[in-house]
Amino acid sequence: MDHFDEKYLSYMLRLWQAVSEAGSSWRASLEDPRTGDRTGFSGLEDLFGYLSRQTMGAVGSDQDPWLEEDRPEGGQ
Repeated sequence: MDHFDEKYLSYMLRLWQAVSEAGSSWRASLEDPRTGDRTGFSGLEDLFGYLSRQTMGAVGSDQDPWLEEDRPEGGQ
């Protein structure tokens, strides 16, 4: 993994609602476009936990996540 890869993650996110007799819940999958590897999640909490673990310890993770040119319009 080169220096750029340590600061950049890219995924294709798929979300769908699963309905059962017990109710409905959101399911998700992430696909890495570089490798085609896909990871599935039985709920949004699992998805958020995975993303949190992927970004922990990233270089500069304690800094502002938005580069000046990447800020949404009107963002601080």
